[in-house]
Amino acid sequence: MYRQLAAFPNLLTLLRLVIIPFIVINVVGGNYAWALGLFVLAGVSDFFDGMLARVLKQDTALGQYLDPIADKMLLSTLFLVLSIMHDIPWKYTVLVFSRDLTILIVAGVLYITNTLRDFRPSIFGKINTTAQIAAVFFVMLHRVTSVAWVGWARRLGLYATFAFTLISGLHYIWLVVHRLRAAAAGSE
Repeated sequence: MYRQLAAFPNLLTLLRLVIIPFIVINVVGGNYAWALGLFVLAGVSDFFDGMLARVLKQDTALGQYLDPIADKMLLSTLFLVLSIMHDIPWKYTVLVFSRDLTILIVAGVLYITNTLRDFRPSIFGKINTTAQIAAVFFVMLHRVTSVAWVGWARRLGLYATFAFTLISGLHYIWLVVHRLRAAAAGSE
């Protein structure tokens, strides 16, 4: 376990978790430029942890769980805090949390009951994560600069988040039903 934890890509993922409270402190303090810089640093660490895991052949079971947890913690925390600060309308945050909580509960139940263990992210889930990252980035950038295209990108990011949160949620439901049917047909 220590070897997995000490793997450099996992240390980058842990760094991303450590950065979260500092982003929050800066958002709440109105220091959006610092918050944005730390958010970009977290994004860079996310890019490099995956790439380094492959290049250094340090892909670990811990990293496979820790990386998406760090991503969800970062994005969920920022959606919540930015809504509290009135930078993101609550409807987006409620939708994001509802989808993620539903997926977590369903996956947990299926995992515990040994019904299904295949919870790979779908293409729509990946697009949704990209939309959420863009939304958070442009929401904070909009607080740093009032350039017109940034406001437009902020709105587009939030609309894309809304759309892909719904689409990916429905797609995950379809995938679970499809995989459960395939598992039931295979056991007959």
